[in-house]
Amino acid sequence: MNESNFSGRHLLGRRSFLNDMGFGLSSIALAQLLSSDGLLAADKKPLRPAIDPANPNAPRDPHFAARAKNVLVIFCSGACSQVDTFDYKPELIARHGQPMPGGDQLVTFQGQQGNLTKSPWEFKPRGESGKMVSELVPHLAELADDMCFIHSLTSKTNTHGPGENFMSTGFTLDGFPSIGAWVTYALGSENQDLPAFVAIPDPRGTPQSSVNNWGPGFLPAAFQGTDFNAAKPIRNLSRPASISRETDVATRDFLKRLNDRHLERFPGDTELAARISSYELAARMQLSVPEVSDISTEPAHVLKMYGADDTENPLKASFARNCILARRLIEKGVRCVQLFNGSYQTGGEGTSNWDGHKVLQQQYSKHGPVLDQPAAALLGDLKQRGLLSETLVVWCTEFGRMPTFQKGASGRDHNPSGFTSWMAGAGVRSPFSYGATDEFSYKAVEDVSTVYDLHATILHLLGLDHERLTFYHNGIERRLTDVHGHVIKDLLA
Repeated sequence: MNESNFSGRHLLGRRSFLNDMGFGLSSIALAQLLSSDGLLAADKKPLRPAIDPANPNAPRDPHFAARAKNVLVIFCSGACSQVDTFDYKPELIARHGQPMPGGDQLVTFQGQQGNLTKSPWEFKPRGESGKMVSELVPHLAELADDMCFIHSLTSKTNTHGPGENFMSTGFTLDGFPSIGAWVTYALGSENQDLPAFVAIPDPRGTPQSSVNNWGPGFLPAAFQGTDFNAAKPIRNLSRPASISRETDVATRDFLKRLNDRHLERFPGDTELAARISSYELAARMQLSVPEVSDISTEPAHVLKMYGADDTENPLKASFARNCILARRLIEKGVRCVQLFNGSYQTGGEGTSNWDGHKVLQQQYSKHGPVLDQPAAALLGDLKQRGLLSETLVVWCTEFGRMPTFQKGASGRDHNPSGFTSWMAGAGVRSPFSYGATDEFSYKAVEDVSTVYDLHATILHLLGLDHERLTFYHNGIERRLTDVHGHVIKDLLA
C-alpha cells in the first residue's frame, strides 16, 4: 500500500494533530467542570460512602473539592423574628399601626391578626456594606460585612416541633437523619478521639423536637450527634474516683486485646466491629471530652470577650461557655457542631426561647443579649484564629414571625412564608444579601428559597452533591433533600 491510495493525504498531519489535541483537552476540561457541578447524567447515580464498621468515623473524601471542612449550625429555637433582627422594612415603619393590605381577617397559627407593628428596636446601617441590622443584636450587627444573608427562606410548617425537624432533617416527621448525621456519614471526622458530630443544647434544656434535631434516623447509629454542653458533660463517662488513672488505662488496654481476639473469631461481623468501635471511642472520650469542655483553662480576656464572666446575666454566661465549647470542638477537628440557643424545657413565655407571641419586647429584651455577645464573639474568634476560612457557620431558626401583632396580644405569630437565615465563613460571599420578602416581611417574593435549597448549598460547600448522597432504606434511595432542592449558586464566593 502506498500514499497514492489516500489521494496524497497523510493519515495524521501536524495541523490535524494539533487541532484534535486542542478539541480533546478542551473536552476533558469541560467534562471536569460539568462533573464538579454535578451536571453530567452519569454523575446522578447514588454515591454512598464505604463505611468501615471498625472505624465508622474515619475521614472520607468528598465528592468534589470542598470549600469547607467543618460546619457549625447556630439554631435559634422558637422561631426568631426576622422583623426584629435582620430584615429591615421601611414601609413597615411608615405604616405602623395600620391594617396590612390584603390581610383582612387573616388567621395564622394562633388566631386573627391585628395591625402592622414596627420593631421596637431601631435598625441602623452596619459596616462598610451599610447593611441594616436591628439594635436587638448590636454585637452580631458589627459583623454584618462577614455575613451572607438569605432573606427569602420558606418552610413547610408553622408548628415548632415539625419546623425544627424540617430545618434539622429536611422532613417534618420524626425519624429522619439530621444534617449532621448526613455530613458525618459522608465525610467522617478528622478527630478520632471526639465524636464526629456534637449537639450542644441550650443551658436551660433541649429544643422542642429534642433529639430528633441531632438523631441518625435510619442511618447507622454511629452517626448520631453526641449531646453535651459546657455545664453538663457526657453522662456516665467519668472515671470513678476509687479507680486510679493507671488502673483505668491498663484495664482498657486489656479489654482491647480481648476484643481484638474475639473479633478475629468472627471475621466480617460488622455489627460486632461497630459495637467494639463505639466502646473504644467512649474510652478515648474519657480523656478528650473533659479536656475540651474545661472552659476554666481559657484566658480571662477570652471569657470576657464571650461574656462568660457576666455575673449579672447568668443565662448569657452559660450560653457563652457553650459558644467557647463550640469553638474548641471546631478547633479539634469535630466535623459538625450544632449549637442551640433557646429551650422548651422551662415552658411558657419568658426567656426560654424565641417564641414571642404575647410580650415580644419584654421577652426579646431578655433573650437577645443571651444570644448576641456570645454568638458574635464565637464568629469573631473563629475568624481571628484562622478557622473561619475552613468552617461554614450557619445561623438559622425554624421559621419566621408576622409583621403584625396578634389580636389581643403584644407579640408576633408564626410565619413560614418568609424568613431569614445567614451564613459566614468558608466558601460564601460576604457581605451579600440574597432574596427578599415583600414590603412588610410577610412573604418571600424575590428568589424564593426553601430549606431544601439551604441544605443543598451547605452540602455543596462541604464538597457533597445533595442528589447523589443517599442511603437505601425501605426500597427508597433516601437523601437529605428528599427529591427537592438546588444549590443557591449566587451565595458561593
